[in-house]
Amino acid sequence: MAPKKGRLPLLFFPASGEVMPEPLGVVLIFGSWNFPLALALDPLIGAISAGNTAVLKPSELAPACSSFLADTIPRYLDCRTIKVIGGSADVGEQLLQHKWDKIFFTGSPRVGRLVMSAAAWHLTPVTLELGGKCPAILDTLSSPSDIKIAVKRIVGGKWGPCGGQACIGIDYVLVERKFASTLIDLLKLIIKKFYGEEPQNSKNMCKIINKPHFERLRNVLEDPAVAASIVHGGSLHEKELFIEPSILLDPPLDAEIMTEEIFGPLLPIITLNNIQESVEFINSRPKPLAIYAFTKDESFKRQIVSETSSGSVTFNDTMVQFLCDDLPFGGVGQSGFGRYHGKYSFDAFSHEKAVMTRGFFPEIEPRYPPWNRFKLQFIRLAYDYDYLGLLLLLLGLKR
Repeated sequence: MAPKKGRLPLLFFPASGEVMPEPLGVVLIFGSWNFPLALALDPLIGAISAGNTAVLKPSELAPACSSFLADTIPRYLDCRTIKVIGGSADVGEQLLQHKWDKIFFTGSPRVGRLVMSAAAWHLTPVTLELGGKCPAILDTLSSPSDIKIAVKRIVGGKWGPCGGQACIGIDYVLVERKFASTLIDLLKLIIKKFYGEEPQNSKNMCKIINKPHFERLRNVLEDPAVAASIVHGGSLHEKELFIEPSILLDPPLDAEIMTEEIFGPLLPIITLNNIQESVEFINSRPKPLAIYAFTKDESFKRQIVSETSSGSVTFNDTMVQFLCDDLPFGGVGQSGFGRYHGKYSFDAFSHEKAVMTRGFFPEIEPRYPPWNRFKLQFIRLAYDYDYLGLLLLLLGLKR
């Protein structure tokens, strides 16, 4: 990447300045199990493009893809500079004991804290792509076709990506109370259209990744107050590790389903008296990775953008921002920090080094002691870039 020229104050003329990107060095990348190829190769491409050497640790929870990466990458990339290390979580812990020039992690906040703690020991910079509870706001739409498209996109953004096991998938929906029954009816209709009468037999619906995650979701659903809020679905098939697409209406806000990231095919619908209350609701919780809002109200759009904080905001669609390389992807607060995709991936694995070159003439003598009134006045004017004042001072016309 060519250096970028930097503008310098006239005070230092003649001089030149530039910002030169340089590789960070040796970087460690942790992939995730839900999109085990994309979430491993995306940051790896950024690391390579910036000139780094890299170690990639794919997730042990996706062993087939981990083996594929370990077998394939050495065939096409220099194994002295790019290495793939498989293995269990213990291997990841051992890797974290070493000093790295950058660590890039995609996964849960719980593991993210462990990664950050290990990195802190060596003062290693980190990018954490974590997730969180991404809300979808559904405003009242006047057009029936707009409503249907919005609900289709909500279904796609909830159950499409790995059966709800995606950090940018919809976690819950906020809607006005008067519109809730219409929303539920449309959700049921579209779920049936997408996944059939028996979703467990559908080839378009993912199972839960493993038994511990299945049990976690079972415990969420078996909370009596949560179970009472189920209005669609709720059936579990333990042998197949499958959970039916489930809709819950106003589950308790202090239940685990509303305090922790769901990461599964359960969709709570939270009703409000007025859709503008959604801003306050979102702000009362940790900052999400994404906010999705379906509305044509330009004033409401501006309110969402200006009065909430999230990794991204997408209006009238879901998840598509992830595919746009000209938009940075990353979280804020508990949903992570750092960003990548496209040029932002290059920047994530680069250090921007400032380079300034000056000649030996003219010399700025007032920068040196012994100090006097003239020199101190010169320095004050120089800090303010008051060139007219400096000229008058040098001509003896300024006191």
